[in-house]
Amino acid sequence: MRAKVSQIGNSIGLILPKEAAARLKIKKGDSVFLTETPGGYMVSPYDPEFELQMTVARQGMAEYRNALRELAK
Repeated sequence: MRAKVSQIGNSIGLILPKEAAARLKIKKGDSVFLTETPGGYMVSPYDPEFELQMTVARQGMAEYRNALRELAK
């Protein structure tokens, strides 16, 4: 699939085909994240930093499950 780079004001923008946007489940106004890989860049609607934070939060919730239950009462 091919994307086009266009001038948008003083910046450049990447124009994705409808099929690519549909597969990424993104729409106008959404943010996408670029992750550098050995083969180039990966475009994704998911923030890898947020995913890391959620992983740490899930570990903490599992570790302190009983204390959190008591606090919720």
